[in-house]
Amino acid sequence: MRKSTIWLLAGVMVFAFIGLMYLQINYILIILNTQRNQFEDAVKRSLYQVSHNLELDETAKLLSDQLFIFGKKYLRSGKPAITSQRINIKEQQHLSIDRSGQLPAKLDISRNDVDSLFVLSPSFGKNDINVASRTIQDAMRDQYFYYQNLLDEVIQNAMKASEKPIEERMDYRKLESYIRAELANNDLALPFVFAVLDKTKNIVYKSPDYNPKTLKSVYSQILFPKDPASNLYTLQVSFPTQDKYVLNSNSFIAPSIVFTFVLLVVFIFTIYVILRQKRLSEMKNDFINNMTHELKTPVASISLAAQTLNDTDVNNSPYLMEHAKKVISDESKRLGFLVEKVLQMSLFEDGATQFKMTKVDANDLITSIAGTFALRVENAGGVLDIDLEALDSTILIDKMHFTNVLFNLMENAVKYRQRETPLTLMVRTLNVGDKIQIIIEDNGIGIRKESLKKIFDRFYRVPTGNRHDVKGFGLGLAYVKRIVTELDGTIKAESDYGDGTKFIITLPCINN
Repeated sequence: MRKSTIWLLAGVMVFAFIGLMYLQINYILIILNTQRNQFEDAVKRSLYQVSHNLELDETAKLLSDQLFIFGKKYLRSGKPAITSQRINIKEQQHLSIDRSGQLPAKLDISRNDVDSLFVLSPSFGKNDINVASRTIQDAMRDQYFYYQNLLDEVIQNAMKASEKPIEERMDYRKLESYIRAELANNDLALPFVFAVLDKTKNIVYKSPDYNPKTLKSVYSQILFPKDPASNLYTLQVSFPTQDKYVLNSNSFIAPSIVFTFVLLVVFIFTIYVILRQKRLSEMKNDFINNMTHELKTPVASISLAAQTLNDTDVNNSPYLMEHAKKVISDESKRLGFLVEKVLQMSLFEDGATQFKMTKVDANDLITSIAGTFALRVENAGGVLDIDLEALDSTILIDKMHFTNVLFNLMENAVKYRQRETPLTLMVRTLNVGDKIQIIIEDNGIGIRKESLKKIFDRFYRVPTGNRHDVKGFGLGLAYVKRIVTELDGTIKAESDYGDGTKFIITLPCINN
């Protein structure tokens, strides 16, 4: 699959995912706003009913007190507490009592009312019935004005009640019970705090946990709203767990967010895997091309040497025969080395490689390798500098594999040197705590920053333009990294393009 196709698919997936996220977020916000609005409406209905209940309580109390006062007057006078003066007052207030003495039209006196007040005997005549009916109407009229006067007194007292302190008009414990009951009636069974404020917003009373500085949402309701503006009091209620209550009411939101996040992670991981597989595919193709080139050279040399041996003239020349044999031997070893390098990495991946661990003095090992490698550096027109500063240099390693590690790093310094500048290769050791560092540094062509973090990947080779200056498999540094890691060590590379490269190997020391 071409890289452009992968990016096109990734773009379509990104667009679809962003659209899905946008719709889901909008849907969740709409639901939360609707839930909050419903919550606010329910709270407002509850607080309004609380205010109404307080008004009913106050009216009931005033009516009870007035009934008690009127009852005492009635007992003292022995008759209904209705005077002609009060009747005249009612007439002045345009009550509809006509000259015939009939009650207002709102008073419906039926035959049953008459029978319930008097037991009519059969000897009653028509005139007697009329007299009895008038008597009942007079009694009902007195009762009507009695209650009218009673209500007038209650209304006057209610209008004067606004001048009383709020503490005398209601009980705060009853106020709290009203709030709790009305909230429960609206399916809002959650903790709350409340306070009563006067017209200057000073707190007259508050519940124990009420703290204005920490409240987020406060709902207000005027108590006794028909009082004069100078005597108005406000009830404020807040719910500390309101946000949690709203979210719990929409329990599907949390799983929806979790699944969306999982989908996002899977999407990102999928894109990463696709691009990584694409990169590995390109690296493997590069590896196959390089391997073909590397294997073709020794095979061609062996074939040419074999053809030379078939020549009859060569049989008569011992020098040419020995030369052909040496070419076949050297190229066969080279071919075997290349195949072995590929097989080693394959064995590492399968975990089939076993190490023969021995205690080795790192300084002695480097000295031995330097003696072998110095000639090659000199042939490349360079200098090999050895600086062994480590005093504690005993390490536990597989000598063969670690020797290959050092050879690989020094060989890279020779292969990737600057042609116009003499090579300077430095190998030194030093102690850092209870560990030893082996530093291999050169003044070669260096590595660009974008390639530096990839050099230990399998099949990766640092490019120069669109070609590689030196052919290889891209397995050398991967092999180095794997060996050092297996020996409980670390390796890192430092480089600037054009200024050479430094490899730092850190291994634990073994105390003798």
